[in-house]
Amino acid sequence: MVEGKIASIEGWAAMDNKSPLKLWSYSPRPLGPSDVEVKIHFCGICGSDIHAIDSGWGASIYPLVTGHEIVGKVITKGENVSNLDIGDLVGVGGHLYACHQNDCKPCSRGLDPHCPKSAFAYNSKYEDGSLSYGGFAEAIRVDSRHAFRLPENMDPELAAPLMCAGLTVFTPMVRKGVKKGNRVGVVGIGGLGHLAIQFANALGCEVIALSTSDNKEEECLKLGASQFINIKNQEEVAKINKSLDYLFITTNSKSNNYTQMAQWMTYEGTMCLLALPENNIEINPGVLVFGSIYLGGSLIGGIEDVKKTLEFAAKHNIRPMIEKMPMKNINEGIQRVRDGNVRYRIVLEN
Repeated sequence: MVEGKIASIEGWAAMDNKSPLKLWSYSPRPLGPSDVEVKIHFCGICGSDIHAIDSGWGASIYPLVTGHEIVGKVITKGENVSNLDIGDLVGVGGHLYACHQNDCKPCSRGLDPHCPKSAFAYNSKYEDGSLSYGGFAEAIRVDSRHAFRLPENMDPELAAPLMCAGLTVFTPMVRKGVKKGNRVGVVGIGGLGHLAIQFANALGCEVIALSTSDNKEEECLKLGASQFINIKNQEEVAKINKSLDYLFITTNSKSNNYTQMAQWMTYEGTMCLLALPENNIEINPGVLVFGSIYLGGSLIGGIEDVKKTLEFAAKHNIRPMIEKMPMKNINEGIQRVRDGNVRYRIVLEN
């Protein structure tokens, strides 16, 4: 086993669900034969980080170092690592480890994030019981199968949001069979939504952007939407009833009207939740049954999904809109995400 070069990793940790993050050091688990150590250059701030920091999805394990839109360079690798070399520029997302055994149903189906032995970039444990930590830090150790060499023509700072936001929106489009000519609605034009517009447009779809913010219309059209509708304008909303083949819901707002959204769907249309509300959602079941409408959700994609996302984004020049900030300004960045004052992703830089 090759020992890692960093004996202690410094990161920005939440010590509870009320206080600002502060610098904190931890001793990483030993570098395994299939692991790599990545020196972090960039890490995006995702809404999921806020939920984890706040214990919004249940009690988090503190101290908590989150952050799962990571780009950096491989500085150390285990003896069995053959897919990556020292110096490679890689992306790391929210999923750090799975068992990858043939008798594991999720892993054998390419659904490794659903592996019961998974470790994620926050709030989970490895098989050996050690805690996992994320990318709001100087480095991270990760199973090499979950670190992905970036395409040569991809800007590293722009690649970071693709490791979660991009992956989250593109995976269900591929898995659910979105194709050229489909009418695709995107609800919520933020970190996920502005990428969903670009991916769906690149797939040849007619994209309808739905938001409560009129000031996002011009950007949505430039990103590839063919139509922008303010959800508050009921006259405009009524025009798309029973017309959408797919609807990707990228907002977890408590004001979401899922029954209304279902009325936008054509028969056998698919509604897909990509944001995870902290509260239960309500929907009239009759709208789903009588419209033969499918309602489901999608977690981040597996290994092959990540590769497809990066390749497709590079080929079609899909570029997240980002604002860079120094990692030391992380608490300012988190507050801006809380306030919804970002167009559309903050990327922290070491």
